[in-house]
Amino acid sequence: MATGRLLLRAGLRVLLERRGRISHCLIRRTFFGYPLTKAGSGLVQQTKDVFSRFCRLQSSTTAADTPGEDALLKWGLFLVPLTTFCLGTWQVQRRKWKLDLIAQLASRITSEPIPLTLDPMELKELEYRPVKVRGHFDHSKELYVLPRSLVEPEREARAATRLMSHPENGANVITPFYCTDLGVTILVNRGFVPKKKLKPETRLKGQIEDEIDLTGVVRLSETRKPFVPENNIEKNRWHYRDLQAMAEVTGAEPIFLDADFRSTVPGGPIGGQTRVSLRNEHMQYIITWYGLCAATAFLWYRKFVQKIPL
Repeated sequence: MATGRLLLRAGLRVLLERRGRISHCLIRRTFFGYPLTKAGSGLVQQTKDVFSRFCRLQSSTTAADTPGEDALLKWGLFLVPLTTFCLGTWQVQRRKWKLDLIAQLASRITSEPIPLTLDPMELKELEYRPVKVRGHFDHSKELYVLPRSLVEPEREARAATRLMSHPENGANVITPFYCTDLGVTILVNRGFVPKKKLKPETRLKGQIEDEIDLTGVVRLSETRKPFVPENNIEKNRWHYRDLQAMAEVTGAEPIFLDADFRSTVPGGPIGGQTRVSLRNEHMQYIITWYGLCAATAFLWYRKFVQKIPL
């Protein structure tokens, strides 16, 4: 018995010594390259070093990215006033070109008349160019383009300074004209008549039958604009100049002249109804683009130069 007790005590002593050595030994491990320590009851990660290094990495990355992002935003937004300034300058050039074109057309109308040509290619180059023909009208095939107002350059110049004007409404009378020197029938816009004079019997005095010399301005066919009604051929109500359709109805060639003011006869339509009108809204575009340029440039200056939050 005594020997057994001694052996038992010796075995317990050995176990306790081994347990003590195991509990106090340090086992080195790594976690993503950082040391871990197993001591006593569990693993202790050196979190302080890991997170300090990670935070330093993140802060350096953010510090490097923020200036780049700010510069990209800054110069990206600068493109807005720059682009609007370029568009405004382009509209200035466009307006100058349009005014020059209007002036050229106005001077072209007042040039010396030339003999009418029947060549379609040459006619395309003669719009707004005065030509002269000789022949007579066929009043039985009149066409009416309406509604139209009387073209009077002096009155229109005065009306341009007013908010509203009330020109008299009526129609332009289109009459086939047989050219004796060319042997063809063309279409001539004799001019303006008020509504009460639309029917031929109300202006018999102006329905000349004799052969005459006529000067007129070449006009080409036009396409229907938005909101303009379709031509009503059956009711003889025309709203835009469709030369092909007019020629088919009257049996004339698709050649069209606006008779000049000197062709006016007492009791007849008032000639000279050529309106040199080209769409010219470039000043509105200039104000719009330059206004946007000024506004966006001011906001950009406050945001990125003065550093004022918007």
